[in-house]
Amino acid sequence: MCYAKNMETLAQKAKRHPQKVLSMYVNTDPANRDQTGGEWKIHVKNGLKNFETYLKNDPDELEQFLKVKEKVKLFLEDNGQSMKKSCVVFASADDIWFAECLQMPVTTEFHWEDEPKLQQFQTLYEKFPESGVILVQRNQVKVIDAVLGKINDTKLYEMDLDTEKWKVQASPQRALSIKGKGGKGSKKETIENRLEANQKRWYKSLAPDLDKLAKDKEWKSIHLVGNKDEAKLIESYMQKQVQRTEGKNLFEQEERKVLEEVIL
Repeated sequence: MCYAKNMETLAQKAKRHPQKVLSMYVNTDPANRDQTGGEWKIHVKNGLKNFETYLKNDPDELEQFLKVKEKVKLFLEDNGQSMKKSCVVFASADDIWFAECLQMPVTTEFHWEDEPKLQQFQTLYEKFPESGVILVQRNQVKVIDAVLGKINDTKLYEMDLDTEKWKVQASPQRALSIKGKGGKGSKKETIENRLEANQKRWYKSLAPDLDKLAKDKEWKSIHLVGNKDEAKLIESYMQKQVQRTEGKNLFEQEERKVLEEVIL
């Protein structure tokens, strides 16, 4: 999903139809001292109830709002137990619907107006757009695709030393060990020598795949993380611009922690 296009489409829809739009930002962050008991649910209940009271003398608009309220209620029931740090909803009675649980907090606010109030969401998106985090470790390269602090996908590229071709494992649970026939002692030393001797050629062969992934995922930002020499080597072969290179060993870290360290 490209959120920039999504927001543009949403704004255009709002201009074409006469119905009001609910814009709802709810901070659900359990780390917030005001949210320890799930108080966000009370904020939502009160926020929506205020609109009902305000619209009681306008039956047509009240009917529209109640339809929106029902859709919001169903969304919260389906996602309430897995709520992250915030919830953002833009909805009308007919064809406008956007609802996301995000990994960063927002300022709680409710609006019922002619157009969606996108500013807070757009500010978050500008800060945390579609991004790729490329983790480099010898013959392994892990790629995390993320937006707004949310992990969309993870791929692990690994050089098979027998075939000298990169193999891809989608959504890997753990980093894999070095592949290739061998074992201990001299065999291990031989593998290390091959890694050192062929690393440039292997990284050069992988770079076009990383460029294609960046294009397909519409990354606005690319981060390279790992041994600085290895990261810089991959960067030199890529056509896409890398915004940031960090000399950190995060390859074995859980993906969520990598994002917290590199992006959030």
